[in-house]
Amino acid sequence: MLEGNKKDAQRIAIAMIGGLIIGLILYFTGKGEWAGYIKPVGTVFIRLLKMVIVPLVFSSIFMAMFNLGTPEALGSMGRKAVGYYFVTTCVAVFFGIIFVNLFSPGVGADLGTAGLDKLSATMASKVSEQKGLYETILGVLIDAVPSNPVKAMAESTVLQIIVFSMLFGVVALYHPKSSEPVINVIASLEKMMLSLTHGIMKFAPVGIFVLMIDVMAKTGFTAIVSLSKYMATVIVGLLCHSLFLLFVAVSRHKKSPAFILKGIGSALLTAFSTSSSAATLPITMACVEEELGVRKDTAKFVLPLGATINMDGTALYESVAAIFIAQAYNIDLSVGQQIVIFMTASLAAIGAAAIPGAGLITMSIVLGAVGLPLEGIGLILAVDRVLDMFRTTVNVFGDAVGTIFVDSFMKDEQNVS
Repeated sequence: MLEGNKKDAQRIAIAMIGGLIIGLILYFTGKGEWAGYIKPVGTVFIRLLKMVIVPLVFSSIFMAMFNLGTPEALGSMGRKAVGYYFVTTCVAVFFGIIFVNLFSPGVGADLGTAGLDKLSATMASKVSEQKGLYETILGVLIDAVPSNPVKAMAESTVLQIIVFSMLFGVVALYHPKSSEPVINVIASLEKMMLSLTHGIMKFAPVGIFVLMIDVMAKTGFTAIVSLSKYMATVIVGLLCHSLFLLFVAVSRHKKSPAFILKGIGSALLTAFSTSSSAATLPITMACVEEELGVRKDTAKFVLPLGATINMDGTALYESVAAIFIAQAYNIDLSVGQQIVIFMTASLAAIGAAAIPGAGLITMSIVLGAVGLPLEGIGLILAVDRVLDMFRTTVNVFGDAVGTIFVDSFMKDEQNVS
């Protein structure tokens, strides 16, 4: 599986580099319009991504909630782990939104008007009606609850689909016998959609190649300058979030930052080189147990859970990428729309780990939540492979810190009792 993922990543990297070079050649030779002849191939790829969003979000979020178990079944350790992962994911998304608004890396990268006809005018009008931050937040929370889940799916209102899927999954937890037929159907749907998504990702190198040519043929080095700012924004955000996680680890472990970083250094280096949380899991377990003194039962429960639902780095990256694409299209997102991005990126991380090509698919989910054009994905894919190394490292670091956090609280509870 890991070898297959490496080959897929290599093909995508070759496609990105090839598309970038050919696109720049067309731009500087004044033949940028030639990209229009092959653009339909990229359009088909974008439509395939859109096709899987609704059934994939519904089935993966439902099964993620069901597999987590009830609060009673999770026990004290499970509740603490889930709570920690949810809070730190929200903090990561918050960092991303702050830095992308502060640095504005997409300003000046004019992507034209491709896909702007699909911008959600309804969403924009709803948000613009709100007055004040409290009313805006309240409006977004109300709009997140679907009055008709079937309509929400038909209109691809992603945040409403996520909320319904989570609630539906929780209800299934408390009625296991009655819900068994439904669970079997949705579990089957999830497997089928994952298989379909995997098939679509086989087409990704071709689609990405065409999208890169189209973007570079239109923008030239302007896009490269913006991408450099975008990369810097993501990396600075990830660094700040890592410092926050390190503060959490130090506050609970009572050891120096150097001691903690040295203890999990091999796991972080493995994550950076492989871009895979799953492949790094055995090394992370060994590090936290042998170097940091975390109990084996805590590590065996919390780390696999984190590898499944905790994606701090990816969530931060998605929030930055979504707002960067809006800036590149000269779309001024309101506070309300950015709150939708915050909520969607945070919640989508729950079921994202099971998705092949998770970064690309969940990015489509976040963009779709506020009606942003998926065509903008073509721009950020040029540096996605490099940023994947950084965000995976932060994902693994977050898992390790979560294990330290939960283990310290469990020890405190035992000492009190």
